Amino acid sequence: MGIQRSVSTTLSETCATTLMETVPLLMQVIRADMRAIGATTLSVPQFRTLAFLDRHSGASLSDLADHLGVTAATASATVERLVQQNYVQRLSHPQERRKVVLSLTEVGLQHLQQARSQTRRQIAALLDRLSEDQLLQIDQSLRSLQQIFELRLNDPESSA
Repeated sequence: MGIQRSVSTTLSETCATTLMETVPLLMQVIRADMRAIGATTLSVPQFRTLAFLDRHSGASLSDLADHLGVTAATASATVERLVQQNYVQRLSHPQERRKVVLSLTEVGLQHLQQARSQTRRQIAALLDRLSEDQLLQIDQSLRSLQQIFELRLNDPESSA
């Protein structure tokens, strides 16, 4: 059993290394493609803000700052620019007047969907170079990773 655990751990660590090397590369390609095709005039933090608010409508400024890994002041400045462009709506919290609630406007949602659609087409064009079997393997693997990471996010105490 000790040998099996060692082999499994080594394989898991190899996969983790590959994942950690691949994800930044993937994000770099996505950002470059988005800029090249003019999918968005937004900065990366602004785009990430729209994507976050799409998944977490009604989030607070501190929730957004945590997600972006920035201070509340930096998140506030990002939100202010998006409010001025009519992409984000900022309202006072109904129970706590010092707290704000953030959500996408219809214009912001449309802009986000357009950028995602154009970028998805660019990525699909790259993936067209692979065989159907390779695409199915990648899809299955990514779905497995998605499940694992969603479980981890939903249960921070979980290490599995």
